[in-house]
Amino acid sequence: MNTHEYWLFILAIPVACISWTVTKEEVFREIREYFVEKSKTASHILKRKLFYMLTCEYCFSHYVTLFLLVLTKYTLLYPGFTGYLISGFSIVWVANIYMSLYNLIRVDLKKEKIIAQKEADSVKESYEVRDQT
Repeated sequence: MNTHEYWLFILAIPVACISWTVTKEEVFREIREYFVEKSKTASHILKRKLFYMLTCEYCFSHYVTLFLLVLTKYTLLYPGFTGYLISGFSIVWVANIYMSLYNLIRVDLKKEKIIAQKEADSVKESYEVRDQT
């Protein structure tokens, strides 16, 4: 694998980060809720689809990738339009793998946190029962 191919995995990182942050994190919640509402109530189907694509991390990653490709002029395998097309879909694919892995890690951490909290509550209750007797 040459250095040009490594850029595929490096460029997918900001795409995943930006896409996840805009579509999932609290900092953009109000905007996202507005877009979700518009995606359900807009009068024209194209407007509904556009607003939906701004709330879906997979869909949004295409926009971010397009912006990144314009900014970096990165192509993969071929020069010109074909290289942009291949690199665009490749970056989206890798970025979505990154986001899926991140989501799995977050779910696992949340699950462990809930289990730890239940165990802490159980220990606290047993101390309270013991202190009352």
